[in-house]
Amino acid sequence: MYGIFIIGTAGSGKTLMAASLAEWLARQGEDAVIVNLDPGVLNLPYKPDLDVRDYVNVEELMERFGLGPNGALIMAADLLAQQAEKLAEQLEEINAEYVLFDTPGQMELFAFRVGGPYLARELPLEQKMVLYLFDGPFCANPFNYVSTLFLASAVHLRFMLPQVNLLTKMDLMEEKVVREILEWSRSPAKLREALLRQSGGSLSLLAGDLFKAVGRLRLDFSTIACSAKYFTNFINVQAAIERVLTQGEKKE
Repeated sequence: MYGIFIIGTAGSGKTLMAASLAEWLARQGEDAVIVNLDPGVLNLPYKPDLDVRDYVNVEELMERFGLGPNGALIMAADLLAQQAEKLAEQLEEINAEYVLFDTPGQMELFAFRVGGPYLARELPLEQKMVLYLFDGPFCANPFNYVSTLFLASAVHLRFMLPQVNLLTKMDLMEEKVVREILEWSRSPAKLREALLRQSGGSLSLLAGDLFKAVGRLRLDFSTIACSAKYFTNFINVQAAIERVLTQGEKKE
């Protein structure tokens, strides 16, 4: 079993990506299942094969402990760690080749609480990786792109797993904007130029310094643009996933 944790900020398209990627893999003859790890989600565009809501109920936590919605979500996220053994048992029964983990809409509930990294570490998966989603329209501004790079770096440091970055929602952007963002991901010089053109002054210098700090981590921030709505460029998304999980060699 190969585990793919789909992580990104609220609104970046994690749930749609999980549904579309599972459908795409199925079309290619691959065996893929989806695990919903968001205890607070109300509606899903797919039927999860495993659902954390079967173990953790946000409304019950609110009533039992007198918590508000945010407090109950935080508690539910921390309780995820206690479900690792049950999830592991069910995953072994399913025994799918690809397991897609749809993580909570509020990224910090999974990435920056104890439960997320613990689950990723403890679940019995042959190989694991992170798909980090860059919200395309948000990243059209170079300052927003730098802040997203910081979040992607923080996620990598939390999970220490191979990571592939996807620029989502390319169907909502002009082609030239998509090309420019992809240039930023490949060329620090291009990003510095964009930062200077955008504002100049101390803000650009600060953003440039932040980008240099990220660069010192020596992480690969090359990015694949795609659309989960129309399956655009999913051939390259799948190829990148296979390079990470199987080193490009499919098992027969």
